[in-house]
Amino acid sequence: MSSEAATSLRRQRTLRQAAEVTGVGFLTGATVKLRFLPAPAGHGIVFQRTDQLGIGKSPIPATIEFAVPRERRTAVEREGVAVEMTEHVLAALAGLRIDNCLVQLNAPEPPGCDGSSRAFVDALLEAGSVELDEPRPMLVVSRGLRAVDEKRGSQVSARPITPPALVISYRLDYGPDSPIPPQKFTIEITPESFVAELAFARTFVLESEVKALKAQGYGRKTTARDLLVFGPQGPIDNTLRAANECARHKVLDCLGDFALLGCDLSGHLEARRSGHRLNRELVRGLRASHAVTGDSALTRAA
Repeated sequence: MSSEAATSLRRQRTLRQAAEVTGVGFLTGATVKLRFLPAPAGHGIVFQRTDQLGIGKSPIPATIEFAVPRERRTAVEREGVAVEMTEHVLAALAGLRIDNCLVQLNAPEPPGCDGSSRAFVDALLEAGSVELDEPRPMLVVSRGLRAVDEKRGSQVSARPITPPALVISYRLDYGPDSPIPPQKFTIEITPESFVAELAFARTFVLESEVKALKAQGYGRKTTARDLLVFGPQGPIDNTLRAANECARHKVLDCLGDFALLGCDLSGHLEARRSGHRLNRELVRGLRASHAVTGDSALTRAA
């Protein structure tokens, strides 16, 4: 590793003290207690189901190797134990640059809260963070890469950026018949910009989708006041926090999904109608095609 690369790496961070968030899970309706616990350098973000402790029930690292196929969400699984809808928790930790944390929860999913990362961010900020001695590894995008779903007209791409930074752009357009208008959002991710411009952006669904999900047993305790539900005239029983809140939430999801790299990321990510599946596909592509500076355990052949 060159001295120039070494000096560009920041120091890893963890929590100063434990933090806790409670609430109801969107998928299962379970009452959930989630705890964020400090962890040493090199630990990474790791989930642990306290309702599934015992022999053969190892904690689950929040890395792409443990991600499993899911629709409309990102889940990690190990030895038959899964944690669903991890993206809003991962976005909160990544946005605040908390790199090492044991996330304990007593249910299959985190609390849904209001469908954003704000409750997690508030708890983490109250707990505070501390700098550790070890450098934080970084993957620097050195050439263009993309994942495409031609059938759905979706894609997400990564390209180099100078100076090093993480910039995420999202263009949302569901067509002229959608109650969600076309919109876009671009942000350079820093802890300050994340808290001010992104953490509050909520999950959104169409009214017709809610009916279908509840028919499948999901979200039975969730109402239109718990997240953004769009009817023909716009949000039902709710008010937008920003005109482009939906595009902002998609960027939030991207940030959470790309945290599965397990390291910092420098590049410009651009998404159009992309979802969790394509995001994970691009993460796998980046890990396979790029080297990670600062940690030989994460290095891949370029």
